Amino acid sequence: MDPHHPLRERLIDVGVELVLTEGTAALGLREIARRAGVSHGAPRRYFPTHHLLLSAIARRGFADLGGRFAAATAPGSSPREQLRALGCAYVGYALERRGMFELMFRHDLLDSEATRNTGEEAAGPRQPKLRESTIPLFRLLVGLVSRCRSDADPEVVAGALWANLHGVAQLWAWGSLPLVLEAGRAVGVERLVDAALDAHLGPDPA
Repeated sequence: MDPHHPLRERLIDVGVELVLTEGTAALGLREIARRAGVSHGAPRRYFPTHHLLLSAIARRGFADLGGRFAAATAPGSSPREQLRALGCAYVGYALERRGMFELMFRHDLLDSEATRNTGEEAAGPRQPKLRESTIPLFRLLVGLVSRCRSDADPEVVAGALWANLHGVAQLWAWGSLPLVLEAGRAVGVERLVDAALDAHLGPDPA
């Protein structure tokens, strides 16, 4: 089955629009089919399970985020400068596209490694697993961390930094960080990204 069939792409387009405007709760197969103007059974020709459709929608998000990462990093900048740019781009994406951001990291709902042996690859062997979109972005983070710190496991440090940035994004989007920070002084997300880098990489030698 053609993984780039126009109807398949249309269903994903509608799903992306839905998740951005109404959140993950709106991503039902029937609602996507209705908005795409097809029968409620039509999506199952391309997505036998709900989570395969969710994964295809999330893959669009990772492609978008990857493009933003590439645009954010200036050629010739230092590894730490690149990490700062990626951190700001990551938090910025989370705040701008909250529904997609929420979906992208729900690997309990998506076609991550945990579903490899469930038989749900029936949607077509040419459809990439979502991990093929997510792992390279983490590897980029690990590579930059390894160039900043040679005294620690770069995967562990990168994982901790990622978790820190993700927490900043979530708590800012929920209003928790702005609430507590307003009690003292105005602090933007960029300063929080800098603080996360200092915590995991040490103070900036520059």
